[in-house]
Amino acid sequence: MTTASRERASAFLKNLQDEICAKLTLLDGGGEFEEDSWEREEGGGGRSRVMTEGKVFERAGVGFSEVFGSQLPPSIIQQRPEVEGHGFYATGTSLVIHPRNPYIPTVHMNYRYFEAGPVWWFGGGADLTPYYGFKEDAAHFHRTLKAACDGHDLDYYPKFKQWCDEYFYLKHRKEPRGVGGIFFDYLEGDWEKYFAFHQSCANAFLPAYVPIVERRKEIAYGERERNFQLYRRGRYVEFNLVFDRGTIFGLQTQGRIESILMSMPPLVRWQYNYHPEPGTPEAELYDVFLVPQDWVSLAV
Repeated sequence: MTTASRERASAFLKNLQDEICAKLTLLDGGGEFEEDSWEREEGGGGRSRVMTEGKVFERAGVGFSEVFGSQLPPSIIQQRPEVEGHGFYATGTSLVIHPRNPYIPTVHMNYRYFEAGPVWWFGGGADLTPYYGFKEDAAHFHRTLKAACDGHDLDYYPKFKQWCDEYFYLKHRKEPRGVGGIFFDYLEGDWEKYFAFHQSCANAFLPAYVPIVERRKEIAYGERERNFQLYRRGRYVEFNLVFDRGTIFGLQTQGRIESILMSMPPLVRWQYNYHPEPGTPEAELYDVFLVPQDWVSLAV
């Protein structure tokens, strides 16, 4: 690909970071993002922005990176053997938001562009991880992402929704991480087509998530709800350290550790052999929301 393709992808993703941070700052009403610009010795750099101890967001990390090098990580070569022996270029914007209120779900988003020799592709997605589930929230999140997909191809949403359900699955726990969303990778062939799709999905993030935060941020909660939130955050840590492609890529390319791990929640707890009591709101999360299903068609 040409230098222009890299510049267009990078400019869009950098602007995406700006727009999301501006909206989250307004939504929080008290916290501010601290920016940490960094350079990577092997090539490239990025901007890590973190809000800590906001009114609504206990931690929100929104990162932009643009890196390149001659040594491809094993995780990429394993997925795409034809890139072995080539240098790489990668740019992306990713975020993880850990709200303070247990009734607001955690959310993850990542959109990226990658080149290695003659090969290029787009990847990305967004997924929602509630602690106390609301069907209307899950339906809204999925319907917004579906609308973004449907503007390009009606087959995209069901395909990428299933891919998300399969990807964000904790195999050792035998449970989904949350209610899913969309996930795609290795979109290649027609650059303009997939760049346009990539932009539509990324721009759908704020409309998908912000109304949920606005609906739930004033709900009262106590120690019980807080403890359950911290327990379930442990699943997030487990997935990110064991399965997440972005984390693995960053570690294998000797990326900046603070930026790679800024997605981790500030507080978390593990409880031995925990099982929620039947009929409780905590049990409902497992029985109703941690079950892959057709959220778009759900009656709410």
